[in-house]
Amino acid sequence: MKPVLALAALALLGGAPPALAQTVPAAVISDPAPQTPPPRSSEVLIPSDGQGMNALIYLAGGPGPHPTLVLLHGIPGNEQNLDLAQAVRRAGWNVLTLHYRGAWGSPGVFSITHVQEDADAALAFVRQPDIAAKFDIDTKRIVLGGHSMGGFATASHARHDPDLLGVILIDAWNAGATGEQFSHLTPDQRAAAAPQRFNDFGNSLAGATPASIVEEVTAHRAEWNYQAWAGQLTKRPLLVIGAAQALGPENHKLAQAVTAAGGQVTDITFPSDHSFQDHRIALEAAVVTWLQGLK
Repeated sequence: MKPVLALAALALLGGAPPALAQTVPAAVISDPAPQTPPPRSSEVLIPSDGQGMNALIYLAGGPGPHPTLVLLHGIPGNEQNLDLAQAVRRAGWNVLTLHYRGAWGSPGVFSITHVQEDADAALAFVRQPDIAAKFDIDTKRIVLGGHSMGGFATASHARHDPDLLGVILIDAWNAGATGEQFSHLTPDQRAAAAPQRFNDFGNSLAGATPASIVEEVTAHRAEWNYQAWAGQLTKRPLLVIGAAQALGPENHKLAQAVTAAGGQVTDITFPSDHSFQDHRIALEAAVVTWLQGLK
């Protein structure tokens, strides 16, 4: 069994004294020296089932090819973790961010099923020879990461992608566990409870409502419980970052299960909320430090 690695010092960085600031990678808190070519970004459309998902790729400065992080947002995507994307880019990585079909202006209909397909499409996109050449992507060094629902989609994809360099789950949502909770309610009770559980959709998702998402995760509760995927998440290094005030216990449970199955896991829990609103520097430091340690 491989050990769970603990970055305990990083958990203190949200209110760290000056001495601990030395553990923060320079890319998190410092702009880079001038580079040729300079850091830049490019809008792209990622094809998924005939639709073009809106996406932006942050391109690292300096000569390539560069390792690349595909970063998936949660539901509905109000928090995109773009500060994290910028920190990772300063550390020498490309970062691809995207909006799923039906989300934030991308054409199509939003659903959790489609999100999983869209994650597959994003990985296929960055591995296309023409795309890799155009954007200086090292296709042998691709990491997939996601926050909340994006973490769920990341885990779903990673089960069947042994060629990833690593996998990052950031307070990943267990859609199956949520579905199991709702399965004990009547349809009318689920419809009444759905807007309270998903209360931040606004106008961001096309073709989806809180009630439709609840019905979807309830119907798929057995196959979408990521605790059952632990044995399939052992083939590449895994970083699990949980939020103690949100999904941290569920994330820690998954980290323990993957470790018990023989996986190489770094398991961190921050004393923060689901968006890590008071631990942004600590979150960035943890991710950048882990990425820099990948072989």
